[in-house]
Amino acid sequence: MRIVIGVALLLGLASEPVLAEGNIEKGQSKAASCVACHGVSGKAANPIYPNLAGQNDAYLELAMHAYKKGERSAGQAGVMQAFTSSLTDEDISDLAAYYASLTPLK
Repeated sequence: MRIVIGVALLLGLASEPVLAEGNIEKGQSKAASCVACHGVSGKAANPIYPNLAGQNDAYLELAMHAYKKGERSAGQAGVMQAFTSSLTDEDISDLAAYYASLTPLK
């Protein structure tokens, strides 16, 4: 029984994206296409888009991976899927690190 549980846990972990430390400076340079919806400082001007400034980097990585894989379908998921489809794991980590480093605006 323990072997079955262990194998199931390993398989579950293998299917999740590996979260890595992103590079803030690289993320800033990669964020040009994000600005139109999420704002220059990570605060969206239009309420249909979420603010990204100060968001948890692990959450942002998981969200971008989910968009890329088509696992999210609500709201602007189609737009996000198009934007994330060409991102590498490193791009995603860098973008997440950049937006997490920004001070949330009120």
